[in-house]
Amino acid sequence: MRKNWQGSIVAVVTPFNADGSIDYASFDGLINFHLENETNGIVVCGTTGEAATLSKEEYAEVIQFVVKKVNKQVPVIVGTGSNCTATAIENSLLAESLGADAVLVVAPYYNKPTRKGLIDYFSQIATSIDIPVIMYNVPGRTACNIPCDVVIELANKFDNIAGIKEASGNLEQMACILRDKPKDFMVFSGDDALAFPAVCLGADGVISVIANLFPKEFHDLMNFALKGDLIAARDLHLKYLKIIQLCFIESNPIPVKTGLSLMGKVKEEFRSPMSRMEEENKTELLVELQKLLVHTSEYMSEIEEL
Repeated sequence: MRKNWQGSIVAVVTPFNADGSIDYASFDGLINFHLENETNGIVVCGTTGEAATLSKEEYAEVIQFVVKKVNKQVPVIVGTGSNCTATAIENSLLAESLGADAVLVVAPYYNKPTRKGLIDYFSQIATSIDIPVIMYNVPGRTACNIPCDVVIELANKFDNIAGIKEASGNLEQMACILRDKPKDFMVFSGDDALAFPAVCLGADGVISVIANLFPKEFHDLMNFALKGDLIAARDLHLKYLKIIQLCFIESNPIPVKTGLSLMGKVKEEFRSPMSRMEEENKTELLVELQKLLVHTSEYMSEIEEL
């Protein structure tokens, strides 16, 4: 049941048309973009995918579309968490039935459950499905931190609680999880800016926003770090640090989706309450994106010559 997935897993955006419908033509192109550029896995219907704005029908259609398109080339992980345990179970069962390789389950948001409530929530989900569960700790959005001891207790108790996306921004907390976890329990950084130091501590990689824009480069960054080539990994980390910071200058996924629209890969369309980026921020993003795309073109030419 436990997996040994590593590297750069993209939390993919959901493209929309001007009329609000899902833009499956652009979605098809995005999946190709990631498969061609060695992304190690795809998270669909997560925060970056604006899952909270999808209808139940759209949610199922998106999962079905991505699972079929990817066709087992890389793992497809579906965001299924909720502030209602019964809904999270329903979502997880649906994802499993549609062929997902794993589910990504965020801590219950808004409710602020106790330690006992967190254990009950993840336990009920884990026992309802057979595929792996990756816990998702992002207290900046949920107002609820999953403490290290809760993570370790659940990891030891359930074979299919297979990993965690740790996005607390607290490297000490991540280090404690890495120190105490079962050997085969996966730990992914949920913060692009901390992905490199996280892997240096022993993490398996990142579930990434910036990989939407630079899949090959973030794959390479994680690959270098995992293999111990820390100088090459550090150089890529520093090179892309500013664009990472700009991708969080407004609420995710506003900047990264804007970046993809500037690259011609999706339309600049969001579902309310997400909105278009402020013009001054968009200009700053564009300047950095243009600079990096020129460097990326040179980088890819060098790789092809080798």
